[in-house]
Amino acid sequence: MKIIVLSPRVAPGILTLPAWDALRAAATVCATEDDSHVGAIVASGIRVDIAPGPRYTPDAVWIAPTGDTAWARSMADDLMSSEEQVADVEVIFGSYDLPGSALLDVVEVMDRLRRECPWTAQQTHDTLSHYLLEEAHETLEALDGGDSDHLREELGDLLMQIVFHARIAAEEEGWDIDDVAAGIAGKLIYRNPHVFADATVTSAEEVDANWERLKATEKRRTSALDGIPATLPALAYADKVVGRLGDVDVSGDDLGSRLLALVVEARASGVDAEETLRQAVRLLT
Repeated sequence: MKIIVLSPRVAPGILTLPAWDALRAAATVCATEDDSHVGAIVASGIRVDIAPGPRYTPDAVWIAPTGDTAWARSMADDLMSSEEQVADVEVIFGSYDLPGSALLDVVEVMDRLRRECPWTAQQTHDTLSHYLLEEAHETLEALDGGDSDHLREELGDLLMQIVFHARIAAEEEGWDIDDVAAGIAGKLIYRNPHVFADATVTSAEEVDANWERLKATEKRRTSALDGIPATLPALAYADKVVGRLGDVDVSGDDLGSRLLALVVEARASGVDAEETLRQAVRLLT
């Protein structure tokens, strides 16, 4: 007897060869529920009987509830430990999730919340803006803290904000999360020709230089300072400006000039001034 597990994130009818072989060779094919995956199997010419739950039948194939791997394994364990001494129950994965496919769940959950949750339905880009900033800071704090589980959680909260904004845009602005993903994928391919084209590099520094050159060509900025967010923390803002301007000679003995000189010094040494100060402050707490 075989139990087939199918992924809810794979289109109905797309099954592995072992799954199709098992279905075609089975004397009986059963399922606990009639869904789109079962419908696709029926459409291929295989009869599927809907029954309340698995019972041991030699040469039978049971289709588990879509995506319910735990159900399939539990049923297999129960059958193999039953008084009938069943020893030939096999769980077959009829379709597999590709890496990143769980992101589809986030999109689906957000779609439903947008339709059915009063609070979620009334949010806009503006009302969510402070949450985005807050989640970004909490993610950075988790990163600094070195707690991997906490970082995973905070990255999820940050991802939710991205999916949320994209869902709002899908209603009002003509683009959605797929456009967001396609845009960043295209950008990564374009700015990494040493991986996706025939460019040759010999160091990480060359990769960074190519990235900045291609970015400048792509953005076509009219000023070296275009695109630097004014809302950045002061040290990070100074670091970006100094980086864009190149050689900077800071004169003056006032506090601001001395702070800026330290930023220039940090960049010359390959040190992130913002991160270095944050780590130093963390040692005080």
